[in-house]
Amino acid sequence: MNQLFVDNLTVIDFSYLDTKRGILGESWIVDVELQGELDDQGMLFDFGDVKKKVKSVIDYEVDHKLVIPSTHPQITITDRDNAIQAVFNADNGEQIIHNAPREALTQISDIEINIGNVSAYLCSKILQQLPANVTGINIVLREEVIEGEFYHYSHGLKKHQGNCQRIAHGHRSTINIFKNGKRDSNLEKQWASTFKDIYIGTEEDISEQLDINGIPHTTFTYTSIQGAFELSLPTRQVYLINTDSTVEWIATHIAEQLKQESPSSMFKVKAFEGVGKGAIAQR
Repeated sequence: MNQLFVDNLTVIDFSYLDTKRGILGESWIVDVELQGELDDQGMLFDFGDVKKKVKSVIDYEVDHKLVIPSTHPQITITDRDNAIQAVFNADNGEQIIHNAPREALTQISDIEINIGNVSAYLCSKILQQLPANVTGINIVLREEVIEGEFYHYSHGLKKHQGNCQRIAHGHRSTINIFKNGKRDSNLEKQWASTFKDIYIGTEEDISEQLDINGIPHTTFTYTSIQGAFELSLPTRQVYLINTDSTVEWIATHIAEQLKQESPSSMFKVKAFEGVGKGAIAQR
């Protein structure tokens, strides 16, 4: 038996439904190990093909999607032609309702979402696409080690030409804030707390604000290239901005808020979108 590995193959940026915390943006680094017999070239599988084929399955199945534990007793899933609706009724009366094209949602047959069952799900899907000499696969999913503050956020970018247009996908991100040229850990903690387990929504995408079981909820609706999207969730989990929620606008929003609070100071905000990428805004 031979083995092949590729560390840091890709990063999965997605959101998942946590039945305690709500919709969580997440970023997991992906390491891959393949097992099997060598082919006529003396290879288990060409590295270039690993990167293309394995990554393409991961992207299709999980990346930039909402992942839900489909067998949780408080989740109801309804097929609607090319779209699908998922409704979660929490014990405290809150609701999360996600209406979207089928490709924006992944269902994992479990009562919670975790690294173990997402890894198992991906292994089963990927192995079907590999040549016969590859007899086993192990997907290792891991969080980035962050020395400092970080937050989980979800969003949707209706103007995006790719999968970022999906209304509920997200990231686990760190943030660096500099005040007058010096790193300010207190401001980083403040904004990480503000964005903890948050949905960053665009004001113009709000279609309804209503009470469900006496609890304020906010509904976002838009139509993009992939189809019609709608998301309702508790207002306490929503942070509104008056622009689209690209990382460039998020960094700008934070910098402008800081500048308003301290006009005589200079600020630099380095906001990450998942692992190793993001935007810088200075005010």
